[in-house]
Amino acid sequence: MTTANGSQVDRSAEVLGRLFDVRDVRAVVTGAASGLGFAMAEVLADCGARVTLADIDGELLEQSTRSLTDRGADARASVVDVSDSDRVQALFDEVVAEQGGVDVVFANAGIAASPGFAIEGGQRIDTVEREAWDTVTGVNLNGILFTMRSAAAVMRRQGAGRIIVTSSVAGLRPEPVVCYGYIASKAAILNVVRQAALDLAPDGVCVNAICPGPFKGTRIGGGATLDPDPETEQQWVGTVPLGRMAEPEELKGLVLLLSSPAGAFITGTAHVIDGGAAIATP
Repeated sequence: MTTANGSQVDRSAEVLGRLFDVRDVRAVVTGAASGLGFAMAEVLADCGARVTLADIDGELLEQSTRSLTDRGADARASVVDVSDSDRVQALFDEVVAEQGGVDVVFANAGIAASPGFAIEGGQRIDTVEREAWDTVTGVNLNGILFTMRSAAAVMRRQGAGRIIVTSSVAGLRPEPVVCYGYIASKAAILNVVRQAALDLAPDGVCVNAICPGPFKGTRIGGGATLDPDPETEQQWVGTVPLGRMAEPEELKGLVLLLSSPAGAFITGTAHVIDGGAAIATP
């Protein structure tokens, strides 16, 4: 005999399974070797998606992908420099040839050349160098566009798909902790997302952006290591009303929402996940 509580548990599992089911979804995540990109790939893989992790760091990518396959996840690695449009196209050609299509793409790869002027020795407007500017925008803007373009071509043919772009709170307002190329590129891709959402809506493709605030486990604003030094962390914490930096784990719910049936009517939006940083008084 099934108890009332048992029936409720069964109903809850059925509803959650129906809303957030990503089993067998064919997903591509760029910048997936570490940080937020790995969190995206991990939650999709753990929930049954078939995930291709792409990153320029081949050694770290192999380690991260193996950490998923060792526990039974369906995951594969592809070394990709997203600023190389031919290599991005080759990535999608490979995935389509192997899996028959692409359902969800996280255009996540991003870099920052240096800290911003709020950090001692950081970049000021009169110290912006062309090479650094071109490097950052080459990944954060051109690389995102190349990824979206290749994904859109596949999804138009399918008549369905999801493209999710990683922007930043720094794309919504000034962020003195990061460099100029970073804030410029992250702002620009938000309007690209809106334009593409209109463009692709008739084809059944949803396009959205995620705007993270300060997260641990990334190199953005934190120098060469995955976590910022204590002084830089305090700079970040001071911008967040909740009084702390986030962990990559805290991004996973939003990733699952935008990838699953629960997000089927969401497009052209920028989802801020920042502990209140965007609404804080400077």
